[in-house]
Amino acid sequence: MSVALSSNKADRVVMKKKKKSFLSDLKQNLYLYLLVLPGVLFFVIFSYLPMVGIILAFQDFNVMKGLFGSEFVGLKNFEYFFSSKDWLVVTWNTVYLNLLFLFSGLFFAILIAIVLSEIRSKHYKKATQSVVILPHFISWTLVSMFVFALLSTDVGFINAILKTFGFIQEGEEINFYSNPNLWVAILVVLKIWKDAGFGSVIYLAAIAGMDQSMYEAAKIDGASRLQCITKITLPQLRSTAVLLTLFGIGGIFHGDLGMIYAIVGDNPSLYEATDVIDTYVFRMLRQMNEMSMTAAIGFYQSLVGLVIVFVANYLARKYDSDSAIF
Repeated sequence: MSVALSSNKADRVVMKKKKKSFLSDLKQNLYLYLLVLPGVLFFVIFSYLPMVGIILAFQDFNVMKGLFGSEFVGLKNFEYFFSSKDWLVVTWNTVYLNLLFLFSGLFFAILIAIVLSEIRSKHYKKATQSVVILPHFISWTLVSMFVFALLSTDVGFINAILKTFGFIQEGEEINFYSNPNLWVAILVVLKIWKDAGFGSVIYLAAIAGMDQSMYEAAKIDGASRLQCITKITLPQLRSTAVLLTLFGIGGIFHGDLGMIYAIVGDNPSLYEATDVIDTYVFRMLRQMNEMSMTAAIGFYQSLVGLVIVFVANYLARKYDSDSAIF
């Protein structure tokens, strides 16, 4: 009996310490909490407060009546979207393109990081790293001008080269902007060119932090460079790759509006392959001025994205618990 009472008292003391721990920690690390405060405010203002706008998805929104005065229509906005075939096309394109972007970017980012880590000359390594990272800082609007200069039917560089070497004749130019079958590959190549180099920075930092004694021991045992990469580098990059993949999956239901709209624009010929949820919502908002409809589609987009994140995290925790987010 006395043991039980003493254990209860000990539990109460621990609970009191836990209650006081946050306030005492706040006093001890006040400046560190102040450093975190701008980030917290950013997410509260730009991520949590806008969630009030979800109400729009269930209303027939009227600007004059406002958010809380508009008529409640239930799931009618969702019924309109799911009754058309467009939702299947844009959903498939969004998931398919983002999966291609995610895994091709992952592969090339790791490849670039490994290649850079194997370069022995410091000056050449820095120059090469700068060259592969630079495209990330070029806007998609500027990239779209380069793409048009390459792919244009009349004055495009690719058609000009093909005509010069006799592969095509005058009047047989490839019309890239009316052939949707080519654009999945084009978008993937552009995404890799622009972001893979920048994505390699994290993997390069992970490689730099690895224990070099393992490589030295492997070389003493006669391991080649390729064997060091496959047996030491890649296994140690697994957790980083899984974690970044989970973060990427979090945005798998959000198409890259800036990229696709800048390069493709409002080209109905290419909607079959390039129209994603974000471009569909943006076009509907501009052309039909349907705020409630776009809010409903955005809500569907966020909800499915959240489910995918939980499923992916569950699988990561099951097969590689160290790489799971939560």
